Amino acid sequence: GEVRIGNALVSATDFFAPVIDRLSRLYPRIVFHVLPSTSDILHRELSARSLDLVIARGGGLFKDEQFGFEVLYDDLFVVLAGAQNPWARRRRIELAELVNEPWALPTLESAVTQAAMEAFRASGLDYPRATVVADFAQVRMSLLATKRFLTIFPASVLRFSTSRPEFKVLPVELPIARVSVGIVA
Repeated sequence: GEVRIGNALVSATDFFAPVIDRLSRLYPRIVFHVLPSTSDILHRELSARSLDLVIARGGGLFKDEQFGFEVLYDDLFVVLAGAQNPWARRRRIELAELVNEPWALPTLESAVTQAAMEAFRASGLDYPRATVVADFAQVRMSLLATKRFLTIFPASVLRFSTSRPEFKVLPVELPIARVSVGIVA
């Protein structure tokens, strides 16, 4: 048979590679179709039954009663810099110190942006002005290598991927709740 998996998360790619590897060993005739896309497209495809399941953050478009949501893990958000960024050497940083830095941030519609806005508001701060707006994680990660930019990412991006010595999680507290990541069917 075939399994069609929609992927709305950067971290899910590294997360489900071992799952697919294991299942393909147990059931060698299964064909896996992994379709990365935006939540709105995946919502439409899942509703049309063109996908069997979607890996996504809870809430948002997928909180509809027509969908079931099974939590896989809770995710936090972190401020990320390149390892050579001057902020990477600090042991303690207040969020207010970073507001005027060059930021590479996702679009306003992104779940990451919504969580980040909540964190800045909870700290009594305005959301920082983005120097670069890009939903593609690879663009934001590449900008970190310039030693200037900061971004906000789900902690799972670093937890599930291979070692990323070129990135540093900054020691700054983001006062936001955890966001559940799970399987939507």
